[in-house]
Amino acid sequence: MSAIVGLLHLDNKQFIPTENIYNLMKSFNSYQFDSKREWTKHNVFLGCHAQWITPESINEVVPYYDYERKLAITSDAIIDNRNELFGQLGISQTEGKLISDTQLILLAYSKWKEEVPRHLVGDFSFMIWDESEQKLFGARDFSGSRTLYFYNDPQRFAFSTTMAPLFSLPFVEKKINEVWLAEFLSIPTMIEAVDMTSTVYTSIHQVPPSHSITVQDGNVALKKYDTIGEVKELKLNSSKDYTETFHEVFGRAVKDRLRTFGNVGSQLSGGLDSGSVVSFASKELSKEDKVLHTFSYIPESTFEDWTPNYYMPNEADLIKETINHVGNIDSHFLQFEGKSPLSEVDQFIELMEMPYKFFENTYWLKGINEEAQKRGIKVLLNGARGNHSISWGSWNLNMEYYTSLLKGLKWKKLYRELNEFTQTYKTGKSNILPILAKKAIPKSSIHSESKSQLSSLINPSLAKKTDVYTRLLDYNKSVYPDSIKDLTKYRKDYFQKPYVWNKSGVAETNLSLRYGLWNRDPTNDINVIKFCLSLPYEQYVKNGVDRSFIREATKNFLPEKVRLNYHVRGLQGADTIHRMTGSWKDFRQEVDCICRDSELAEILNIQLIQEAMNRLGTIPRPEMVFEEDFKVLTRSLIVSRFIKSIERKEVMGI
Repeated sequence: MSAIVGLLHLDNKQFIPTENIYNLMKSFNSYQFDSKREWTKHNVFLGCHAQWITPESINEVVPYYDYERKLAITSDAIIDNRNELFGQLGISQTEGKLISDTQLILLAYSKWKEEVPRHLVGDFSFMIWDESEQKLFGARDFSGSRTLYFYNDPQRFAFSTTMAPLFSLPFVEKKINEVWLAEFLSIPTMIEAVDMTSTVYTSIHQVPPSHSITVQDGNVALKKYDTIGEVKELKLNSSKDYTETFHEVFGRAVKDRLRTFGNVGSQLSGGLDSGSVVSFASKELSKEDKVLHTFSYIPESTFEDWTPNYYMPNEADLIKETINHVGNIDSHFLQFEGKSPLSEVDQFIELMEMPYKFFENTYWLKGINEEAQKRGIKVLLNGARGNHSISWGSWNLNMEYYTSLLKGLKWKKLYRELNEFTQTYKTGKSNILPILAKKAIPKSSIHSESKSQLSSLINPSLAKKTDVYTRLLDYNKSVYPDSIKDLTKYRKDYFQKPYVWNKSGVAETNLSLRYGLWNRDPTNDINVIKFCLSLPYEQYVKNGVDRSFIREATKNFLPEKVRLNYHVRGLQGADTIHRMTGSWKDFRQEVDCICRDSELAEILNIQLIQEAMNRLGTIPRPEMVFEEDFKVLTRSLIVSRFIKSIERKEVMGI
């Protein structure tokens, strides 16, 4: 709900300069806010640029100082397990109505001290000044939904929700971190870097997801806390029992995220994840006589579908099925006529404060938040984590399961499952059995380096200097997707790797600050994740269909055309090249300038970029959007624009 900032002089006799406080707070002025407050005592300053989202946040005092406990806190948080915490902290429901989330965190800290993050469910980052112990303590939620950056040297420690305020301090240098940039350029997936304490700047660090930070006696210590733990397989009597338990757990996760005095919205596609969120949310809001606003991106009106018939770039028909089935929805279909990812690059670099990789999605992500703001939305739901939680499963997971049956000589069960699978997907066993036989043969070697062009976008000299490929070998299965051999193990590891979550947190935090609303994802709820991880393997692959659990669990919640859609998949970004056609010449000219820039040649693999541009040619083809050559060019352009933006700001003294 806030942008937070603070400064600690490690020499407790040195007071905080007024000019530093002014500059730190001024840096947030471009964001939406409902109140601004500061708290200073001797060598400590805490600040908050607050947005009111929940009923309890209206007129909330942040930073807040507890005179009795001698604790001060500034927080950017929505805590979802309030009632549970009231019971654990001995707070009555009547008292609880008067307690803000910030105060609740402080009371929880007074009980559990540095173990407090493990007891909190929600989206949060916070910092607490413990006056008695002369200690600064803070944390970031388990998936990094809210960001928290910091700077430290022998004399000072400063923190902030975004990086820009830290650069307002005269002692913080703005220098690009070559090691971070090397990882960004060498990882072919959407992961920007695996070292989650680092950022694109050498002087700025971050608290990783699932980590706390302690500053005491001149030492800065980061510590990982574990909220998921070891998840044991859940054994219930029937599929119905699993479904009913899911309804309870997921229903609570959705309900908890509807807590706002404003309007509630949700992103909605034609799929299972966002559809599930919308269905549960709509039913819950109807109890409050509130309507759910949905926002759906669809291609421009002049777009002609070029994709194979098993893809659906325009999901409007399936979205309408969900809207009509669920009810209590005010729907908005957004085409963003005239917008393209290329036109949004500069604004998104400023928003993210670093290079990014999700080029094709920027204009509609930003556009949906803009439209939601106009309609008074304070909470904007999504189902972004659903693929790894509620709708886990895929054709490949089914193949992995059938392979295990084959290797275990469970012929009858395999025969029955394949019967159902081949009927659903209109294929034959003769097509599937060779695939299973091949998977059943163990492979002794795992490649040590991705063959993707995108992992070679870095200048070879910089790669050698930073030793980036050696470092990334330790993260092989996470950063190189073609090295994943065991999907079940991959999924368990996924929820223990903080770097796979970071980009979402950065984007959502900065979008929320810009537009005065909060992006919330019930599929990312910690209890939902634990439940989904506890489900027996068979629940995801039974009856011969992929993602079988969510299909069964959403019976009556989603229309049959959506719930039982096995053959067509939504495809976002298919109209990207169509949107860029008018600026294609400018796009190529900019890439050509990159290839002739001697400074960029020290960072980027210019030969690779030139080869990619030659292969793409001068005439834009719609299918380019999913080719590696196009990603090589767009990532190069984004890195180039980012570096140029830093140079411009330095010249202008910003």
